[in-house]
Amino acid sequence: MRDLHCHILPGVDDGARTVDESLAMLAAAYRAGITEIVCTPHARDPYFDYDAMWDAFELLRSKARGFPLSMGFEVNIAKLWELGSQWIPYLAFDATPEFLLELQTNALPADFARYERTIYEIQGQGYQVIIAHPERYRAIQKDPTIAENLVRMGCKLQASTDFIAGGRLGAEKKPAKKLLKAGLYAYFASDAHRVKHYAYYEKAMKEYGGLLRG
Repeated sequence: MRDLHCHILPGVDDGARTVDESLAMLAAAYRAGITEIVCTPHARDPYFDYDAMWDAFELLRSKARGFPLSMGFEVNIAKLWELGSQWIPYLAFDATPEFLLELQTNALPADFARYERTIYEIQGQGYQVIIAHPERYRAIQKDPTIAENLVRMGCKLQASTDFIAGGRLGAEKKPAKKLLKAGLYAYFASDAHRVKHYAYYEKAMKEYGGLLRG
């Protein structure tokens, strides 16, 4: 199984703080049944340092004892607007034509019209857009049809499996279950920042993995 969203790189964002912690997370991922990891540090302030993140990836890969790792980013849409569309190829996954996009948590429904323009621009450069943790966005919590529209646009939706414990902001379990029952999620991902997050991944896969779109 591929984990396409995690913060396992050491010392570059709010995830793993040291190489030893990264390796402990890697061992926990393996125990949870994960066989491949896309490392996706934050492309948002205050963390984003492109060169340092690639250096951390090369360091971890050198110590991962052959565990399959590839590089990507969790790209906050506001940071992408700041950087410009010329950055899209540099922030996409390096092993597959995919792009992990994080929207703004407190966005209003009207903001999604601007999001759509950016999503079409990414798609126009040949990338599959994956929307990170839609269960966390307030507008989707109130109106799941917004998530349905993202799927109709060709996006794939990724649930962060800590929803099973309430989620990062504490209110994600109910909306995640709604989106699961509607058949809208394509992926589970750990969104792991610490070792314990892989236990959530394992539990979510066992209880709800059969509801993914595939």
